[in-house]
Amino acid sequence: MKATLILENGSIFEGQSIGSTEDCACEMVFNTSMVGYQEILTDPSYAGQGVVMSYPLIGNYGVNSEDNESSRPWGEAFVVRHLSRRGSNFRCEGDLDDYLKEHGITGIQGVDTRAITRILRSQGTMNGMITCAEDFCIQDVLKTVEAYRVKGTVERVTRKAVQVYPPLIRQKLRVALMDFGVKGNMIRCLQSRGCEVTVFPAHTTAQEILAGRYDGVMLSNGPGDPSDNVAIIQEIRDLYDAGIPIFAVCLGHQLMALATGASTRKMRFGHRGANHPVKDLDAGRVFITSQNHGYVVCAESVSPEVAAVSHVNVNEGSVEGLRYKNGNVYTVQFHPEASPGPKDTEYLFDRFIRRMEGGAW
Repeated sequence: MKATLILENGSIFEGQSIGSTEDCACEMVFNTSMVGYQEILTDPSYAGQGVVMSYPLIGNYGVNSEDNESSRPWGEAFVVRHLSRRGSNFRCEGDLDDYLKEHGITGIQGVDTRAITRILRSQGTMNGMITCAEDFCIQDVLKTVEAYRVKGTVERVTRKAVQVYPPLIRQKLRVALMDFGVKGNMIRCLQSRGCEVTVFPAHTTAQEILAGRYDGVMLSNGPGDPSDNVAIIQEIRDLYDAGIPIFAVCLGHQLMALATGASTRKMRFGHRGANHPVKDLDAGRVFITSQNHGYVVCAESVSPEVAAVSHVNVNEGSVEGLRYKNGNVYTVQFHPEASPGPKDTEYLFDRFIRRMEGGAW
């Protein structure tokens, strides 16, 4: 079946339908990863967004139940150059097209995803729509596309009840994890280090967290504009003032910055991929990181009395981490639980464990 992608700037790309045939308007972003498409689709940080995969061949190793980062896919739409007709891998349990259909994700293949990527890089992230309609009014489509907003995404992706995950080795510590859109491997990274992880819904109060007398708090990744989460930011400020060890990632990193007086801004096209070089200024080393964010902490807004920049993006110098002067808070923009290195940046979890045990970061 024919499908058409229409971008907010009026660009039109014709291809073939994959997945659901329902019309889908969303914010279009690109990801430069060559693999990991299932982890990308199930990353809650993509709620409200359609993903354009710049690498041309997607789906060649199929899908399986082990690679999901959450209970369901959150990407709204999926755009690829060529979708493999079948998956070939010893872990394969099905093909990607059936997976998209099963979960109602609208997609398109047969379009020049590198050309689309160049548009999004040069003109910035923009909205778009995929439709399977043979006849559509471009003016009506553009009105729908322009009206779309990514809103209320943290409320959509967070769990509704508290869940406890036992440690995978002898228990050492108890961690409270705030779920703003957490990925499964983030929980497993703590479990594998001897932590009992209690995962709380996003709007849990600081008072409830502190009443549990946990050894530390982790603030997870998540979708959307961090400044929309006004009530959550206040609770994070209360956790900061309490002096409990806190490790924050991605959206959690941005929320902590806002809670302590810094500001954030929307990036032109964001960082999404498994190949972003980040320098740890303390270690003097560069790590290849996995990233997925469209907002960034403004370096000039960070008070030197509150925090110091600990990590920077090698490509363009943006803030990738903050070390707080109170000694109990450390945050990073990238995803240390992901595996581009494959496990180079998991040392940050070890630092968190050390701090909860009374040592230094």
